[in-house]
Amino acid sequence: MVCLGNICRSPLAEGIMEDMAVKANLDWLVDSAGTNGYHIGEAPHPMSQKTALENGIDISMQRARKFVAADFDRFDKIYALAEDVLDEMKWISKKKFDPVKAGLLMNEIYPGKDIDVPDPWSGPESGYVHAFKMIEEACHAIIEKYAVKKLERK
Repeated sequence: MVCLGNICRSPLAEGIMEDMAVKANLDWLVDSAGTNGYHIGEAPHPMSQKTALENGIDISMQRARKFVAADFDRFDKIYALAEDVLDEMKWISKKKFDPVKAGLLMNEIYPGKDIDVPDPWSGPESGYVHAFKMIEEACHAIIEKYAVKKLERK
């Protein structure tokens, strides 16, 4: 899960996806990163932490890290939370960028619509709640999609 600073949207996405994967008995490594690197080592934004905790998810132990090209070697799927983030991922990754592995998170529910999860960073609490709900909906779709594939393989 990748956003700009890895303190607002992507920590929420990491926490939501990890929580859902555990509940679905999926053995997934879920992580998040930011493309700008301004907040490396910082905890998620207090409003992201509050919003997650109000939904039963503790993201307080997460720490921001920078997205790197090697993430394409480590992960099977990489979701950008916004189109500008996807563009930055392409620039950072250069030849390692894999369009099969990378895409916009919201395209999981609205294929080809290229909808961004708005960055709540400078706004009110309601922006964090809205981002949480959007991310939660997309993560639920991902769990359903891949949990079904896992069951089909058995």
